[in-house]
Amino acid sequence: MSFWQEDLHMSKKKKELDTSLTFSSFNEEDSGELIQLIAPEEDEGMSGDPLPDKIPILPIRNTVLFPGVVIPITVGRQKSIRLVKNSYRGDRIIGVVAQKNIKQEDPKFEDLYNVGTVARIVKMLVLPDGNTTIIIQGKQRFEITEWGKEEPFLVAHVKYLEDKFPVKNKRETKAIIQSIKDAAYKILKLNPEIPQEAQIAIDNIDSPSFLTHFLSSNLSADVDVKQKLLEINNGAKRATLLLEYMLKDVQVLELKQEIQNKVHSDIDQQQRDYFLRQQIKILQDELGNEGPDHELNLLREKSKKKKWEPEVREHFDKECDKIMRMNPAAAEYPVAMNYVEFLIDLPWNDFTKDNFDLKRAQKILDRDHYGLEKIKERIIEFLAVRKLKNDLKGPILCLYGPPGVGKTSLGKSVAKALNRKYVRMSLGGVHDEAEIRGHRKTYVGAMPGKIIHHIKKVKSANPVFVLDEIDKVSSDFRGDPSSALLEVLDPEQNNTFSDNYLELDYDLSNVLFIATANTLDTIQPALRDRMEIIELTGYTLEEKVQIAKKHLIPKQREEHGLKAKDISITNEAIVKIIENYSRESGVRTLERLVGKVIRYVAKSVAMEDQYQKRITPALVREILGAERFDKELYEDNNTSGVVTGLAWTQVGGEILFIESSLSKGKGKLTLSGQLGDVMKESAMAALSYLRSNADKLNIDYRIFEQYDLHIHVPAGAVPKDGPSAGVTMLTSLASVFTQRKVKAKLAMTGEITLRGKVLPVGGIKEKILAARRAGIKEVILCDKNRKDIEEIDENYLSLLKIHYVDSVDQVMDLALLDEKVSNPMTLEITDTNTLVSQS
Repeated sequence: MSFWQEDLHMSKKKKELDTSLTFSSFNEEDSGELIQLIAPEEDEGMSGDPLPDKIPILPIRNTVLFPGVVIPITVGRQKSIRLVKNSYRGDRIIGVVAQKNIKQEDPKFEDLYNVGTVARIVKMLVLPDGNTTIIIQGKQRFEITEWGKEEPFLVAHVKYLEDKFPVKNKRETKAIIQSIKDAAYKILKLNPEIPQEAQIAIDNIDSPSFLTHFLSSNLSADVDVKQKLLEINNGAKRATLLLEYMLKDVQVLELKQEIQNKVHSDIDQQQRDYFLRQQIKILQDELGNEGPDHELNLLREKSKKKKWEPEVREHFDKECDKIMRMNPAAAEYPVAMNYVEFLIDLPWNDFTKDNFDLKRAQKILDRDHYGLEKIKERIIEFLAVRKLKNDLKGPILCLYGPPGVGKTSLGKSVAKALNRKYVRMSLGGVHDEAEIRGHRKTYVGAMPGKIIHHIKKVKSANPVFVLDEIDKVSSDFRGDPSSALLEVLDPEQNNTFSDNYLELDYDLSNVLFIATANTLDTIQPALRDRMEIIELTGYTLEEKVQIAKKHLIPKQREEHGLKAKDISITNEAIVKIIENYSRESGVRTLERLVGKVIRYVAKSVAMEDQYQKRITPALVREILGAERFDKELYEDNNTSGVVTGLAWTQVGGEILFIESSLSKGKGKLTLSGQLGDVMKESAMAALSYLRSNADKLNIDYRIFEQYDLHIHVPAGAVPKDGPSAGVTMLTSLASVFTQRKVKAKLAMTGEITLRGKVLPVGGIKEKILAARRAGIKEVILCDKNRKDIEEIDENYLSLLKIHYVDSVDQVMDLALLDEKVSNPMTLEITDTNTLVSQS
């Protein structure tokens, strides 16, 4: 934005005027930057000439003519050429008015501003190309009062405007004029394109009015701004507004100079660093030291040994060529070097060889984990198929079960059995998609995703990859990691897995992914569909005893520096620890308790005290303190309305008791014991069925209206829910209304309907084992649960008799005896005329 391009004083001599003008920088069609000159002497010489009231109007574009200012104009429009030639032959007086719309080729009266400047044509030149160039000098401002004719050119009646400037010697006038000059000097200093003669021109201007006109004409501003300055009659206001625009120009030029200084400083520093670096390079070569190029050459040598696809090698070479052209001091240099080193370190088609000895694999799995037959069988199947067909894609397994059952540690055993590398990634709390896919290299501190990072760390393209706690992945504004895992865990897509940092497709199809989860509810349905779900139930008491003997006790003994001869724990002591001190599906708490027992022995050994090497239940109580849990055992059947049910919990199976009692009232039903909605509905369904089938059990229907019923399920502090207590509640109600005994050592589980059907329920294995531990002899199940019983080891069923039923009538026949309970309750039923007793 230049303030002036040339500012010179016009000489009195015509020759000096002719030689000092340049006409190429302004024309009527597109003015560009103006070459403007001032001629105060000539202006004074023409000040006495009378000015006509009716003058021809010359429209101009991209500039505004101010009084006293001389500018050249190239005229190209025919109407304007006629005007100029006609005026030049006459008094040479024309009115110059700026166009509102510069694109208008044939402007009308409405296309022009109303205020302009009357000017005198100083000289006219006809150029070889047919255009006419004139030099005009502004004389005085005017306002158009009436438009005249439009042909052969525009003519208008005008009223001349006088400049109302305060007295020159007035204090305010001096201050504003000096401020304008100071601003002009700053612009001259900040803009080297303006010639120094401009300062001389400003110094020689004494008239405040002419100074404002001159500076306004040369102001770097749009036409509408200059036109606004031209239209102001008050000289002080015009000078104040002009000063405001000039100060804005000063600020822009200062900012521009500051930016240029910074750029020059940076360039100078870079040049200095470059020269120093070149000298260092020469010195290193002389001393035999290795430079950046040597490091890059080493990477190229390493790349020749990699088993890369052609597109990967092409990409690597391209990145290396880019580094060669890069300044080692540039911020991008270490980023680019880290990237190519990452490409080298990543295992591309580097596989460990699978061991297809199935018997060895089975032996390893059995040695490391007791039970878990389903997952062991699935791994052996994978090995068998891989042995027959070597290009089998890795399966995506999801081990689902309660905490502490060995899901994570099973991954290590699988890797050992397959002779593969093992890597584990915890997904608990991961809520950023970049953790899976990585960041793009353009970000500061960009890193690859955890999947690719772990593959690089393990240096194998086919490891056993455990995705731990996949059910605890969360999402927020940074993305949804579970959606990013969809590609990782899809065998049809993960052969071209795309990491944002890597920028190349990476084959994950040979990786054996094993995910672990405690619940399936929080896993995205699309992600769950991609995995093969294998449920791991909690360990039974017998299994925990075997795990303790074969794994936990030897492990803790070794960790505490003891030998086998120093301690022995009886089976009874292990059972006591399991039943009275730990209540869990897995064995984590059991391991900690075993460790505490062994530390007790280790302390005695270290202190050389006498101690009992054989750990008995009594010694367990002495070491661990009072029992934390009480074992639920079967109670007698001497009380009506008390029936034993079977329940599933996260820590295994339990028995529970359904208690019902009657009291004189109006048929109110009360439920207690922290029952959930489903369990409450089971109680209401049982009562409704009993009401509608009272005749079958010889129950007087009036009892339901004259006695309140209370159903309670201990323990009251433990929340309970589920439909599996339906048959137990119905049996309890039937017993309390008939006062008949329930068969001894009998437990049951199953859902009921209002039609009297018994429906299947889950958790059968845990429930059966709980019944066995509690001393139950017979169990009632739905006939459709027969398939669940077939999956249980026959050793656990040897002491139990299973009854399979389809209807509640069969349940009643099996559960209720004809014999009444001892001390049966007398139920008095009040009639309108008769008092009936039922006992």
